[in-house]
Amino acid sequence: MFWQKEIETAPHSEIQKLQLRMLNDTIERAKKSKFYSKKLQNVNQLKNIEQIQELPFTTKEDLRGGFPYDFLAVDLGEVVRLHSSSGTTGNPTVVYHTAQDLQSWANISARCMYAAGARKNDIFQNTMGYGLFTGGLGFHYGAERLGMMTIPIGPGNSKRQTWFMQNFGTTTVHILPSYAVRLYHSMKEDGIDPKKDLKLKIFFIGAEPHTEELRREIQELYGLKAFNSYGLSEISGPGVAFECGEQDGMHIWEDFVIPEIIDPDTLEVLPDGQEGELVLTAINRRAMPVIRYRTRDLTKILPSPCACGRTHRKIARIKGRTDDMMIINGVNIFPIQIEKTIMNIPEASKNYIIEIAEKNYMDKLSVKIEINDEAFDGTLEDLEKLKHKIETELKSETGVSPIVSFVDQGTLPAAEGKAKRVYDLRKK
Repeated sequence: MFWQKEIETAPHSEIQKLQLRMLNDTIERAKKSKFYSKKLQNVNQLKNIEQIQELPFTTKEDLRGGFPYDFLAVDLGEVVRLHSSSGTTGNPTVVYHTAQDLQSWANISARCMYAAGARKNDIFQNTMGYGLFTGGLGFHYGAERLGMMTIPIGPGNSKRQTWFMQNFGTTTVHILPSYAVRLYHSMKEDGIDPKKDLKLKIFFIGAEPHTEELRREIQELYGLKAFNSYGLSEISGPGVAFECGEQDGMHIWEDFVIPEIIDPDTLEVLPDGQEGELVLTAINRRAMPVIRYRTRDLTKILPSPCACGRTHRKIARIKGRTDDMMIINGVNIFPIQIEKTIMNIPEASKNYIIEIAEKNYMDKLSVKIEINDEAFDGTLEDLEKLKHKIETELKSETGVSPIVSFVDQGTLPAAEGKAKRVYDLRKK
């Protein structure tokens, strides 16, 4: 029932003692980095865990500003891997790992999967992308740590996904919720009933927002349990919080991170049960400790004990973000990335709007742009070439294939004050 029973079921008072010791160790390690050597120079050993509230916040802008090595707290020779987010107008966020960091991350990921019911004899198929994105490798190493045979198949190619599930008896899958629905319809077209013809038991779903209704639909379509997960590359990646068999909130592993909920406007720390922005301090990282990181994710800590017996507190499903980041089929995009691309196209007017719609459970990104009459005087064929050029450059910048359309100058709403560029038409 437990991956590490002693720590997973420890009294919360004992967890807090462990957190205090690990936090003080983390502060001392962090002081070895260029960024925190200045931020924490006057911070001494903390006497109680509540004193964490006296420490400064860290933001994504700090991470970008410290590119590439200002947050590194060990010699570069100790680093065995880096992961990176996509950049916006400037530097990406880069996260470093020592071998010990990777072992810790793999263990916490294994704990997550075990809590959801995965076991050594299960066969794990990872349909998520590998590379700089943390989701693929985070689950991969966790699955191997747990002892499951792991199939690193990666995303897409539904027929191939199904073929592997059939021939190798896949029981456990890491998958985007939207792709889970598409994969089901692909199976249905091929005459395959996943409830009867496959051995699937568990889906781990995440990397994009989804409703409880969609989760339940996935469970019904496949006849299995679909578990929500939460993670972010700045802390490590997947494994920060995960649902247990109760499927009632995600346990946030408090020997791995210290969670706080703050009011995003006043920065006041809020009590359990009150919704606000999640702030995380990574207390089990060597290469790159991160202290009081403002995730921009909105949630709350659920104060009630869990029937599973685990004593680590739970967070509610992520409600949204406090910033303007868009998540398109699991890919993080900022509107300014689109604006930057359009600004480099003379024939395109600087007046444009972004629309996000949902079709067949997949997000569709559309960009409507006014033609710059002064810079464009071509034929319909030229217009089609321009459309293709912008779509290609936007995909290169964002990693998502958009649908670009042109409208006459003066067609789109003129901005009064701050321009409204993004129209999210998806069901909330």
